[in-house]
Amino acid sequence: MSTPVTTHLVMGFLGSGKTTLLRHLLAHKPEQERWAILVNEFGEVGIDGALLSDQGATIKEVPGGCLCCVSGLPFQIGLNALLHKARPDRLLIEPSGLGHPSRILDILTNEHYREILQLGPAFCLVDPRQWADPRYRQHDTYQDQLALADILVANKTDLCSEAELEALRRGLDGYRPPKQALVEVCQGQLDPAWLQGEHHPERRAAHPLAHEENAPRPLLADPGPRLSRGQPWRRYGNHGQDHFSIGWRFLDEVVFDQAAVEAFCAELAVARLKAVLRVEDGWRAFNKVDGRLSVYRIAPQREGRLELIDPAPLAAQPLHQRLMQTVLSLPSS
Repeated sequence: MSTPVTTHLVMGFLGSGKTTLLRHLLAHKPEQERWAILVNEFGEVGIDGALLSDQGATIKEVPGGCLCCVSGLPFQIGLNALLHKARPDRLLIEPSGLGHPSRILDILTNEHYREILQLGPAFCLVDPRQWADPRYRQHDTYQDQLALADILVANKTDLCSEAELEALRRGLDGYRPPKQALVEVCQGQLDPAWLQGEHHPERRAAHPLAHEENAPRPLLADPGPRLSRGQPWRRYGNHGQDHFSIGWRFLDEVVFDQAAVEAFCAELAVARLKAVLRVEDGWRAFNKVDGRLSVYRIAPQREGRLELIDPAPLAAQPLHQRLMQTVLSLPSS
């Protein structure tokens, strides 16, 4: 690979709108360029890869925790595979909303990748309503995502008050080195022109060892038995970084009642809900954050997936029973 691949970190806490921003950037990708995206999700089943799969880029998922943990080995394995397969002109890396970015940047700038990657601006999406909540501002990962970003993207400005937006503007004045910009957008509609430039190498995290105590994880996640007509669903769980997740995978022949799924999603009070499911007339993406549920049509997927994330433990069996009541038909074995 003679020309270094321009690489961007796209950070942001849970629900800040990273996937929506990536979909917008991909929709405006220059036709002649090859782009690739490395996606990490806290949950075990991974949804973002499916949400981005119809956008004209090569996607690689590393589900189940934080890219920075276990000495970054899952990250490096995924990164190397993606670079070899896609040979991209531009690479976008989306860590988990609970993922710590410090060691990711250390890996991207180490000796092995110095001639392969060229770091462009690192982005951090911020919901001004979250900034107003001290529970977010005092979180180690939230602080360091902000500290390591070159460009801060105030997203969802159509949903916040002017006072919340002004508080965010004031709060970001003290960073050194100074930020390149605070860009204010709605629905992740970042101008691709902001991709130009470089990452400032002197940015430092205040909590670079935030995940040192994380339990070791296997180098490659074990997906378990394959889905089949005899076993058309699998359930998974994860716990770490002060959050819990439950995820489901469904054989692509499992069909859901869209209205029932929407009712199921609407009544859940969780920090994050994402799903890609087959319904009566095709496939839909379900996305819930801050109590707002959005549903839109997507291209057919290899399997259905649903993920719930919350700071409180989740009651797996009751949730499973309620979810299965939304199924219209299961494949005959």
